[in-house]
Amino acid sequence: MDESRALVVAVRSGLAAAGDQRKAPEMQRYMRSELPFRGVASPERTALAKELFAAHPLPDETALRTAALTLWREAAYREERYLAIAMTGHRAYRAWQTPALLPLYEEMIVTGAWWDYVDELANRRIGPLLRGFPAELTPVMHAWATEEDRWKRRTSIICQLSFKEATDTALLTAAIEANLHDRDFFIRKGIGWALRQFARTEPGWVLAFVDAHPGLSPLSVREAVKHL
Repeated sequence: MDESRALVVAVRSGLAAAGDQRKAPEMQRYMRSELPFRGVASPERTALAKELFAAHPLPDETALRTAALTLWREAAYREERYLAIAMTGHRAYRAWQTPALLPLYEEMIVTGAWWDYVDELANRRIGPLLRGFPAELTPVMHAWATEEDRWKRRTSIICQLSFKEATDTALLTAAIEANLHDRDFFIRKGIGWALRQFARTEPGWVLAFVDAHPGLSPLSVREAVKHL
């Protein structure tokens, strides 16, 4: 059995052993998930991931992509997808975080199509790629801001949440303006979240932006100025 398959098998077995079927239905209801849950809460998943990723190291980027996509595409339980995402961010694989992994993350965003997957990918995978490879990723985020897929648009809006002074305000502006009149809750909430987070660093910029964009939804404005 190759390393990718061994890790996939270990993840499935580990989740099955750690699962709590008393918790699983409520977790599924809360997340409005078509996939069932094993009933493994976040702290237990984190501990399990640490153990399994150490016990089953992957030799190269191809093996990482294979293992992550196998877990993702063949998932029978939602936690399998959570661990697929966690696997891609494992510290041992930091050197492989290049634009070559963008198609993997794009597939997860589009097919995952829900906030629990997308927000983690936007902030902890796409964001670091944008920071590390701005020449390659900035045009992609501009393009995603006008995509039909709402989750790619949300990603373009919130991918800079942790950037602080390094925030590309031209990208942030373009992503928000491209979605200014979209009435989708997750888009409006994402706009407010992105502005609220940047307001911790540049409150004056955010206030001026809100004043200059009367088309912002009330939800976006409330979120943007929440701590100002």
